[in-house]
Amino acid sequence: MTTDDPVAISARNGHARCVVCGSLNPGSLKLAFQSAGEGAVTARFQAHPGLQGYSGMLHGGIIASLLDAAMTHCLFHNGVQAVTGDLHIRFLQPVPCDMSLEIFARILSSRPPVFRLRAEVGLDTHIAAWAEAKFMERPRQHG
Repeated sequence: MTTDDPVAISARNGHARCVVCGSLNPGSLKLAFQSAGEGAVTARFQAHPGLQGYSGMLHGGIIASLLDAAMTHCLFHNGVQAVTGDLHIRFLQPVPCDMSLEIFARILSSRPPVFRLRAEVGLDTHIAAWAEAKFMERPRQHG
């Protein structure tokens, strides 16, 4: 596997059983983040009715999880393991349950041990939701 392999990155950073990206979790959403250049990451996600909140709409908690995971993986791709300390989400429009979504994250500032990031969930040509968060670096963990 290459160093950019999403499964290897997840496993190396202790996320093999993660509900969002874990390759060893049978209930995982199986998101696979790729480098998007300049330290950013991106992933595609196919929403489905099993993740519904209100009728026909993707649950807001799922959207929040996608945003948080994108920022976490952005840090992984930059060699940092960190936990979410503060998360602010803005939902701009409903997300239908049957849409293919583009998820993107980038680092806004890096002042170890604190990192500030932004993530977006794209729906067609619009941003459906965005988040900004502060992460606190933690000692490197494996497994």
